[in-house]
Amino acid sequence: MTKLTRRDFLKASAMGMGAVVVSTGLAGCVFDSDDNRSTEFTHGVASGDPLADGVVLWTRVVPSKEFERAVSVAWEVATDSGFENLIHSGTAEARNAHDFTVKVDVRGLASGQTYYYRFRTSDSQSSAGKTRTLPEGGVDSVRLAVVSCANYPAGYFNVYREISKREDLDAVVHLGDYIYEYSSEAGSYAAADAAALGRTFPADNDVELITLKDYRRRYDIYRSDADLQALHEKVPFIVVWDDHEVANDAWQNGAENHNADEGDYGTRKLEALQAYFEWMPIRPVFEGNDEAIFRTFRFGDLVDLHMLDTRHMGRDEPLDYLDYFSSDGSLNQAQFIADVGSQSRTLLGAEQLLWLQSSMGYSTAKWQVLGQQILMGRMNLPAELLVAIATENFAGLPQALGELAQLKGRKLAGDPTLTAAELARIETAAPYNLDAWDGYQYEREVVLGTAKQLNKNLVVLAGDTHNAWANNLKDFNGDQIGVEFATSSVSSPGLEEYLQLQADQVAGAEQGISLLADDLDYLNLNQRGYMMVTFTADEARADWCFVDTIKARDYAIDATRSTSRRVRPGMGNRRLESVPS
Repeated sequence: MTKLTRRDFLKASAMGMGAVVVSTGLAGCVFDSDDNRSTEFTHGVASGDPLADGVVLWTRVVPSKEFERAVSVAWEVATDSGFENLIHSGTAEARNAHDFTVKVDVRGLASGQTYYYRFRTSDSQSSAGKTRTLPEGGVDSVRLAVVSCANYPAGYFNVYREISKREDLDAVVHLGDYIYEYSSEAGSYAAADAAALGRTFPADNDVELITLKDYRRRYDIYRSDADLQALHEKVPFIVVWDDHEVANDAWQNGAENHNADEGDYGTRKLEALQAYFEWMPIRPVFEGNDEAIFRTFRFGDLVDLHMLDTRHMGRDEPLDYLDYFSSDGSLNQAQFIADVGSQSRTLLGAEQLLWLQSSMGYSTAKWQVLGQQILMGRMNLPAELLVAIATENFAGLPQALGELAQLKGRKLAGDPTLTAAELARIETAAPYNLDAWDGYQYEREVVLGTAKQLNKNLVVLAGDTHNAWANNLKDFNGDQIGVEFATSSVSSPGLEEYLQLQADQVAGAEQGISLLADDLDYLNLNQRGYMMVTFTADEARADWCFVDTIKARDYAIDATRSTSRRVRPGMGNRRLESVPS
């Protein structure tokens, strides 16, 4: 199996960068007069990677026939929606070699300003997009919509549509699983309702994605979705990948969803990431750029958003509980503890970890925010629950969860009648999800220790689980370091489906898990939605917003389940608080 190096990532980025040009002002627009092909902008427009003085613009132009010859594409940037005050223009080429995608890195813009942009060919014009640069200097507030995990066959992208209605956003932060690599065939993941909803993939892409052609076509399908297009047209995206942009439960040299008969994983991975760089509004990585996919976005003196890759560059293969159970069903606890806390196990990898420590050290912003994929909070649950989950013995899970929660409640109340056996049931605990930071505990301690040593106000943003969470982040000594806000999914099913919970069991399961996991402050197990995160000098606040369905085009916001948490800055604060209603 091919081991990927940093140079491989640079190669994937360079191959996938499309017709990237840097725009510094007004220029003439020249089209090929001999080009008699008709063209269409079928995938809308997008912007991303905003800076104080620039932003990346994206589109794709589809010619009437497949030609090797490039298509001339012009762009215009204006300060008004009527495009009367043009400040940037120019021409780029959409090439077949880059799937006819185009990126323009517009520079020389003013900070904290709204801009409008569009593309055109000799016979067609794109829709107009709206974008915004990052603010500089003193900043009163920053508002980010946080999303993750959009499974096309699972349901409609109502969450994207709802966010596109907002007029108060600085950016959308997408934490990965922008696409999924599975097919939409009956029995495939989350595809049970795909046919009824009209969300199956066409025959030429209803496969597990393996090749560059496969991944490109899947982005083509996703970006044809009207709700996703509407959101991209409205606001810049700040993105990072997770596992399903390549394959399920990916790590640096393999993935759960990659088999030996599917070819070399390194080749599959590079082709998947090439398609990502082609289709996403993200700057390509060039030789000499030490940040790679991990990079910082500075919102004046208020927020430094550090985007991290916890999947593909430095992650060791996740541990598996089944490797630590003996034939009698007991857990080899000593070996497990040694392995899960090993200093040799990496998640970020040495290069990225040192970069993060340095970036936080140099930062003078009020809030240090980590935009990344997986839960960082400790999620220790009683071992008997973990055994049931690992062996997929879900039938008795709700009852066991209820019993254990009751025992934990009695312990917290100081009940002296608890027996040694009852205490053992709740105190014999271990991490629930080894694919999260719980499976890479040493690097988590390094990150938390860095924030503590530097006296930083730390907020971690997470996705991946398809559920909404809020965690207090404590180090191994139990010291409060920061907080974690985790968003639900756009459409992917959550723990309610994985644990096979009935509708009337969800509330009890949420209460039980929240009681058993000491650092967990909030959990929503069964709803799809997004997270609005607002930063001011006085607080960082998360508001979870949920739609009542993704199985129909008509939907509403479920105000009964909307929840908010906040954290205040400074030593002695930095812990979750409920927001007064």
